[in-house]
Order: sequence, then C-alpha cells, then structure tokens
Amino acid sequence: MIRTFLRRLRHDTRGVSAVEFAILAPTIIMIYFGLVEFAQGYMAQKRTTHVASMVADLTAQNATLNTSQITNIFGIGDKIMRPFSDADLSQRVTSLSRTGNTVKVVWSRATGDLTPLAKNSVYEVPSLDLIPNGEGLVVAESAFEYTSPVDFVLPQPVTFKHVSYLRPRNTDQVECSNC
Repeated sequence: MIRTFLRRLRHDTRGVSAVEFAILAPTIIMIYFGLVEFAQGYMAQKRTTHVASMVADLTAQNATLNTSQITNIFGIGDKIMRPFSDADLSQRVTSLSRTGNTVKVVWSRATGDLTPLAKNSVYEVPSLDLIPNGEGLVVAESAFEYTSPVDFVLPQPVTFKHVSYLRPRNTDQVECSNC
C-alpha cells in the first residue's frame, strides 16, 4: 500500500505549476519593481535636464528681465517636473559677462537649495570659447532630489543635476532690472 501511494505520488504532476510559480514569483516581482524604479528615476533625470535647458532658453530670449519674470520662468520648471514634487527641485539662473580672460556674474537668481551667486564674483566656465569677449552667457542649473517610492530598491535619495549654457539671442547681455 505504501509502495502504491509513493508510485502514484511520483507520477502525480498536478501541483508542479504552483510550486514553480511559488519559486519564481519573488524573482519576477523584484525584476518588475526594479524596472519600474529605473523608469521613474530615468524620467526624473531627463526632466531635470529639460528644466535647465528650458530655463536657459526662456532667459536667453530676453534682453531685459525683472525678478517677477524670472520667478515665472522658474514656475515653468516646476510644471515640467510633474508628476514629481516641485519641493525637491532647485533652480538657478545666472547671467555672465566676459572681459578678457575673466568671466564674472552680472546677476543671479535661485530657488530651492541653490543660492544666487554673488554679483561680480568670478565664474569658472568649462571653456572660454563658450562666451566671446565683451559678450554675455546665460547659465541655468537644476537639481532634483529623487526619492524612491520603493525604499528597498534605492534606500537613499539620489540628486540629479544639470547645467545648461546659452548665449543671449537678441542682445549681447541679458540684463535684470531689479536683481
């Protein structure tokens, strides 16, 4: 009787699929959450880059700005980051001027954790070829602190940063009337 039961049990395959699923399910679920997390992080990084590019572009289109207009430009960045929280976004836009081999800050405005750069402070550009002598350059910076909704994939926040350089379009220098 025991031999018959063991022989029948050995040939019974009714529960094999359930056992295989139980073994593979945790791995498949982890891969799924990892891919979702990667996609979310990648989207946050690309949007951070887009914010810096857009802020630089909107600033470079103007000959003169004021603080209210710059605040509105920063508002565009907050909208670009959606569905991510704009509380984790920091932005800075700076107008630079080159005289000889020295590049100095003309004006700077910032939001979030970034602070404005001091007027007339020296700014290090990656290359002096970016800015002709006697002309200006717009530098927009964005930083976004990405916190994973799934803590076991990324337990610590990751900060994405981007810097965008553009030359003014309609003038040699973008001015700010009340910065």
